[in-house]
Amino acid sequence: MQALYWVKHGMNDTMTTFATMTKEAGSTAAKWLSDAGLRPTRQRVTLANLLIGDGQHRHVTAESLYADAQNGDEAVSLATVYNTLRAFCDAGLVQEVTVDGSKSYFDTNTVDHPHFYWEDENRLSDAPAAELEITRLPKAPAGAEITSVDVVIRLRRTK
Repeated sequence: MQALYWVKHGMNDTMTTFATMTKEAGSTAAKWLSDAGLRPTRQRVTLANLLIGDGQHRHVTAESLYADAQNGDEAVSLATVYNTLRAFCDAGLVQEVTVDGSKSYFDTNTVDHPHFYWEDENRLSDAPAAELEITRLPKAPAGAEITSVDVVIRLRRTK
């Protein structure tokens, strides 16, 4: 990593801080994976760091995460990104939010909450859960149970 090179060669204190933060983020990502029962491989840690490295929640597509990964030092294929996101979903680290039946977003906030889908921007964001009221659901058909309710509110900017 370029920041580690600068520290190793004594460039400046700012880069030392950056490298320390990067190393801490990597260890945070590795712990996040280990705590979920996933082996922290280099590629998983790279992708996990992109998802949770700054402590902010993310809504990503496989393609956007792949593009972000291409800007880093660890080579990751698009197939690896898809497989890793699936493993993260299965482990409960991210939740998949499907829009239009074919477009999937992956959310690092795994608490049940509604989403806004911005049609003009093809972007997903959190909607305020406190403002949503679902007073009644239909009964599940015989032999089935409701496992979750996903709320995606589609928006288009007004002119």
